[in-house]
Amino acid sequence: MKQRTKNIILVCCFAILILIAYKFAFSNTIKAKKEYDALKKEAIVFDNMPMQLSTLKQKEKYYDSLLVKFQLKGNSIQNSLLKTINSYADSTTIKVSNFIEPHQIQQNDLIINTYQFTLQGQYNEIITLIHQLEQHTKFGEIINLDFKKKKDFKTGKYCLFAHVLLRNFS
Repeated sequence: MKQRTKNIILVCCFAILILIAYKFAFSNTIKAKKEYDALKKEAIVFDNMPMQLSTLKQKEKYYDSLLVKFQLKGNSIQNSLLKTINSYADSTTIKVSNFIEPHQIQQNDLIINTYQFTLQGQYNEIITLIHQLEQHTKFGEIINLDFKKKKDFKTGKYCLFAHVLLRNFS
């Protein structure tokens, strides 16, 4: 056998030996190292769990205070919205002439509720109520406000109607 053939056989045997060593030793070590790193990350997460729990409790208290502040107590948003509109209407000359069941759309993980109601009264009072709904109660955003002037044939007077669409994300 020539020296060149012996060298080729030696290199091939060395390559086969490397593959066998990788298969039985190195691959297990690499797999164990990856598993160790994953477990180490989980241990860090579990070590931070009490701190995360206290942070979540603080957030819960904060959001509960926001719900109380913006008049969204335990009732549904629809009931709270109607209650707010009616309490304002009682103190003014506004009348709620129509309040339709909310329309719901689900996009991705988000539920969009659209509340539709009609108000009758004076322009300044309606605008004040709309401002209060959007800025002070945080029920959602007014996406459409349509004013119509219609004649009331019983009394012969003209009345102002405001058709309101309010959108809420939940």
